[in-house]
Amino acid sequence: MLDRHGSFIGGMAQKDFRVLDGAAEQPIVFFTSVEAPAQVLVLVETSPAVYLIHHQHLIAAYALLEGLAPDDKVALISYDQGPHPILPFTPDKPALAAALSQLQYTLGTGELNFFDSISAVIDWLAPVTGKKSIVILSTGLDSSPPSRWDLLAQKLRANDVVIFPVALGGSLRQPRPKKKKTAKNSREAASPTPGFAAEPANPLSFAKADTALLSLAKITGGHAYFPVSPNEFEGIYREIAAALRHQYVLGITPAQDGRFHSLTVQVIGAGGQPVPAEGKNAEYRVIAREGYLAPGPQP
Repeated sequence: MLDRHGSFIGGMAQKDFRVLDGAAEQPIVFFTSVEAPAQVLVLVETSPAVYLIHHQHLIAAYALLEGLAPDDKVALISYDQGPHPILPFTPDKPALAAALSQLQYTLGTGELNFFDSISAVIDWLAPVTGKKSIVILSTGLDSSPPSRWDLLAQKLRANDVVIFPVALGGSLRQPRPKKKKTAKNSREAASPTPGFAAEPANPLSFAKADTALLSLAKITGGHAYFPVSPNEFEGIYREIAAALRHQYVLGITPAQDGRFHSLTVQVIGAGGQPVPAEGKNAEYRVIAREGYLAPGPQP
């Protein structure tokens, strides 16, 4: 739970929260406030799509190191056609920056298996105990069939890994406002000025990628970020670090029907009513999983 500046809000009690399963309120049977070291796996895209903007990885890495505490641990995996483990979990933060600076980027064309790479990383994290999270530096583009997303979403709902995607590409992801056509503009459009980047050939690819990054965060209880300027990375990682180290743990009695249950966590104000958590005037933001996959009926 973070305030509008991205800082953790402390001092909350069980009575300050309400959990809804669909529209039905569920009694909170367990509550605690946890502050513990974070284990952060950084997953970096090294495909041709990011070759020209790979300097953002280094900017992001330094901002991440500033946000993490001395006892937090980091690991590094890159991906293109598949995942490539580079650095195991370590408290040595400079080692992450050094490893990132040595990343090799794929040139030319090739497959980009974003969803399968995340799935493999989740399997790799399975034996790791404690709080686990994945910070993804990626365009979010994926060349695999849509069925791969369905399989990944199913796996995410059955695991407790929190994902924080940070979109690469900056202003390229934002559609430029259309200008009125004039004779001069028409001539310029027909003969672009050398040295200036053209519009993305397929803007829908970024639209689908944005949807995927948002869904990764929503399913796992993380948050997706879409920085336009490199200067935004510092604030983003400060917020991620606060969310990783400080958590409220709320427990409910799970259903036994083998179905996915959508959950909503509300903060209750002094009058017993939910405090708005969305909109321009919201005082806080709750970062929580969208639900859980219930176990099947007991024999």
